[in-house]
Amino acid sequence: MRVIRKHVSRRRPEWWEAGIRFTCLPNCGRCCDEPDGLVYLSREDASRISNSFDLEVDEWLEKDARKTHDGRYVLKSTTEKGTCIYIKEDKGCKIHNVKPAQCSAFPFWKENIRDDPSWRKTIEICPGLVHPDAILIDGDTIRAHIEADAHAELGFKEW
Repeated sequence: MRVIRKHVSRRRPEWWEAGIRFTCLPNCGRCCDEPDGLVYLSREDASRISNSFDLEVDEWLEKDARKTHDGRYVLKSTTEKGTCIYIKEDKGCKIHNVKPAQCSAFPFWKENIRDDPSWRKTIEICPGLVHPDAILIDGDTIRAHIEADAHAELGFKEW
């Protein structure tokens, strides 16, 4: 009898799978205070945030979102600075408990962790990555954040 062996492809682990130390610092807001940033919205985000304002989704979208050149919904930015409309003066978030998935996923966006230069840029804007109180975020949690960010970035065009 002949034994057939299947070739098992073993992928090389990503550099971040062993975990990354991080803590979100109170009133930091550096990730929200970047001019011209885009926060893509998933359908779940739009529903959750509109509910928190006791508005119908289409009303909330008209008030606090806009469409990109390709028709996906994103949060509006302030006209003065081009930053998130929900960032407070003290850099806290007005909608922290219902914020978009893309916001919750930061700094673990695929574009941030894809290579060393991208990660170094992320470290420059995110003090929570080098803070002494940072805790180890495990690889599975990081992967979940990457997937949540990717889902949000797909966005939606019609409610």
